[in-house]
Amino acid sequence: MKLTTAVLAAGAAVSLATVVVGAARLRQDARHQAERNEATVARNQLDWLTQMSANPDLAKLWTPEDLDVEEYMQLLKANQLICMLSLRDRLGFVRDGRLPFYASKLMERDVCRRYWARFGGLRAQEAEGDERAEHFTKVLDKAAKNHLGAQPVAA
Repeated sequence: MKLTTAVLAAGAAVSLATVVVGAARLRQDARHQAERNEATVARNQLDWLTQMSANPDLAKLWTPEDLDVEEYMQLLKANQLICMLSLRDRLGFVRDGRLPFYASKLMERDVCRRYWARFGGLRAQEAEGDERAEHFTKVLDKAAKNHLGAQPVAA
């Protein structure tokens, strides 16, 4: 092989490596930007839930007609906990296989089960088309049903 051919081949290999590294970097930047956007949107939602669950006058504006304002505020607090777990899951801070454990812990609380009984169907509709959200919703639904099944039946 001539020296010029070897130099050209080495140059092509370096160029190809640079393109591959650049493409990987662009993908990584896009993923990080999507995570930042998701965290920002979640922060806005959590701030709104905090305000709604702490201010009866504000909550009254959004309370469904068939609910008491105090009950609605309690359900919003449960939703806030569920949203925090959802964000942790979406950002990869829930280790593989641990989501059912955390969901079960949430559903040990009566207020979380009441929230899920009332709004779990809505969350399932919101999750449609998003594999990760659909999985999260199914895990929480199963945890809620497991805790309902484990409750002693009142005589």
